[in-house]
Amino acid sequence: MATKVVMEALSPTMEEGQVTKWLKSEGDKVASGDTLAEVETDKAVMELVARGDGVLRKIVVPEGTTVEVGSLVAVIGAEDEDISSFAVDTAIPAAVESSDGGAADAAAVPTGAAPAAVSGDGDRVKASPVARRMASERGIDLAAVHGSGPGGRVVKRDVEGAPPPPAAAITGPGGFEDVPLTQIRKTIARRLAQSTGPVPHFFLTTEIDMERAVEARAALNALEEGPRVSYNDIVLKVVAAALLQHRACNAWWQGDHIRYFNEVHLGVAVAVKGGLITPVIRNAHLKTLRQIAVEVRDLAGRAREKRLQPDEYTGSTFTVSNLGMFDIDQFTGVINPPEAGLLAVGSIVEKPAVEDGRVVIRKRMRVTMSCDHRVIDGATGAQYLQTVRRMLENPLAIVW
Repeated sequence: MATKVVMEALSPTMEEGQVTKWLKSEGDKVASGDTLAEVETDKAVMELVARGDGVLRKIVVPEGTTVEVGSLVAVIGAEDEDISSFAVDTAIPAAVESSDGGAADAAAVPTGAAPAAVSGDGDRVKASPVARRMASERGIDLAAVHGSGPGGRVVKRDVEGAPPPPAAAITGPGGFEDVPLTQIRKTIARRLAQSTGPVPHFFLTTEIDMERAVEARAALNALEEGPRVSYNDIVLKVVAAALLQHRACNAWWQGDHIRYFNEVHLGVAVAVKGGLITPVIRNAHLKTLRQIAVEVRDLAGRAREKRLQPDEYTGSTFTVSNLGMFDIDQFTGVINPPEAGLLAVGSIVEKPAVEDGRVVIRKRMRVTMSCDHRVIDGATGAQYLQTVRRMLENPLAIVW
């Protein structure tokens, strides 16, 4: 019996995936568990595997095509098996747009796209699901768009070339460039909307004397054995240790209750091509500074290669975002729901400071904590930052 190959939910937050590369060709023999294709999700490049034995009879979704979870992407069956019924699956439209804006002749997308447009005389406008969704998002009347697809069907490239209402299209070379959203950029946009709107943010900033932390790092890195330690590694170790003392900041908002964690799973914001991902250091409170240094480098490297597994970037209880390496003195970060807090770390700079009545030059660093006011009150967040500051100004506190 033939087996449907569908776009699986390869990560907890995945809603759609792009087939980036088919590793099997039509006519190849496959066994259950064989890798059929590489799929780019919202976070990483994952493997789509066969769920049955036989021959890869039909590739429905070509490389470069994005479809929603649950969509048919291929068919596995016996060499002489009739698979014609899969071509008329009533739950799946007849065509889907590939990355070049055209239509894949037997591809599939799921139901649930934007509603079909209707012309002024009541006739249904023929348009692909992607074109309908794009037109809806941009406020474009599909009835006024000339379709270049089969039978006058409006496809993605037609909507992209349509003038935005009410302004006329910008003409001439170099006027603009429309770049389709990547999976990770779509997820970032969705997550930010989920955070900045519903989550009542407030922000707390403090400045920390980093002289002793700088000296401690230099001493550690002077040792011949072990990995080099960065300032970010030290901050991560301190953040985790401080969260153990302030459980109210190590929490998730759960709608009708607050979940307080006894373990610290620390998210570390990492810039990747086209976006941002947050690998997680599990049980960061139990790890040494050098263990954190090694793990962060491994996770960040694989994040940039899109090789993280879902359990390596989900489940964090608190997040740290550091832009100090870009000479950013201070910034505020957006909380990653359902977490209740995030620490934004700025650069270490030399500043004049008063010490024993004298003005001296000290290495200082600003940090800003973003707090979900539903979980963390002002005094609660301030007390947490006091502990972070005390530990960073006296690094021996993290090994005490």
